[in-house]
Amino acid sequence: MKIEIGEVEYVARLARLKLSEEEKELFTVQLNAILDYMEKLNEMDTRAIEPTFHVVSHRNAMQEDEVGESYPQEASLENAPDRTKGCFRVPKII
Repeated sequence: MKIEIGEVEYVARLARLKLSEEEKELFTVQLNAILDYMEKLNEMDTRAIEPTFHVVSHRNAMQEDEVGESYPQEASLENAPDRTKGCFRVPKII
């Protein structure tokens, strides 16, 4: 399958792009190069290759839920811009 300059003009018109004659020629050549490469990829035998969702291995990032020591309340509030009665004070949003 080859892309003709008319198809580039058609897509450009749909996208409301104004292309110069040089850009039309350039995009025609580039799109044909992409299609040629896709044809080469289609020639490859991938039946023995297992499908994957990621190009790198991805493991579950979950961890066990363990009870630990809490951060002290006074230390948590130490840098709070506004606090009251041992709690953060925030602006009312509703």
